[in-house]
Amino acid sequence: MTSAIELHGLTKRYKRVEALTDVSLEVPVGSVFGFLGPNGAGKTTALKILAGLTRASSGSATVNGIPVNLAGGHRAEVGYLAQDPRFYGWMTGRQTLEYVARLHAGSGARRSTAELLTLVGLSDAADRRTSTYSGGMRQRLGIAQALAGDARVLLLDEPVAALDPIGRHDVLALMERLRGETTIFYSTHILDDVERVSDHVAILDRGRLVVTAPTADLLRRVAGTSLSLPILGAGDTTDSALAALPGVIEVELTDTTGPERRYRIAVEDGASATVQAAVMHLAASGGLVVATNRQEALDLEAAFLRIVHEERAA
Repeated sequence: MTSAIELHGLTKRYKRVEALTDVSLEVPVGSVFGFLGPNGAGKTTALKILAGLTRASSGSATVNGIPVNLAGGHRAEVGYLAQDPRFYGWMTGRQTLEYVARLHAGSGARRSTAELLTLVGLSDAADRRTSTYSGGMRQRLGIAQALAGDARVLLLDEPVAALDPIGRHDVLALMERLRGETTIFYSTHILDDVERVSDHVAILDRGRLVVTAPTADLLRRVAGTSLSLPILGAGDTTDSALAALPGVIEVELTDTTGPERRYRIAVEDGASATVQAAVMHLAASGGLVVATNRQEALDLEAAFLRIVHEERAA
């Protein structure tokens, strides 16, 4: 078996909203798979279907070859972490995992409580009440409880979205350590994290799958450039003027704290020189000063903007 998760035409309708529309993808065994999209794209809905917490309107899904349904036959394969995990504050971390282990009694747990605590870096805090845990510690404990039992697939919903830089670093490092041993399918809207830890990525927009590919292949597929532009004297009208230039995909205002506005502009493939010349013409006609006008390699954020822009324009 090469796919830990398979979705085939997965659709979820609520009364007036179609949260997912005909989503099909495969998640390779042992991969760290980033499920990327803006807030409201349908990522949490897909994860809840895979966790057996809600029913798809149509389509199907499997986890390690076992059909996903509310009967829950696949649940022994799955560990689920909600976006903001909560625990009984009067329990210690160790007691929490022992409690979860009892719920999985008979499922053939691969790791003991002590091993889980070591794996997620909580051995020194194991006997502290969880009410004293930081956000990053709660996320790590949440991953530990998701690994209890015989879970070979982790479903993580925005695991680092609310964490400070230290907490994000710890959780991402843990995900990297689990690569190859456990399949991790996690939702996020933080592109830097996907580029750092994910070997595969799928982009979801307004409930529809836009693209799915190995991360490196995706970057090669949309190979292009972005421009870094600090412009002295720029104002709100400059933002819209830049966005209107032919060849410009997206304009991001990255810094306004200094004497100039700093922009990052994603451009169409092969249009960099044309856009650079147009920027200089715009500056000259408006009495602006362009401090630098240089190209940068296109990263996942620029790729995401380009792919979503092209999909919505289609």
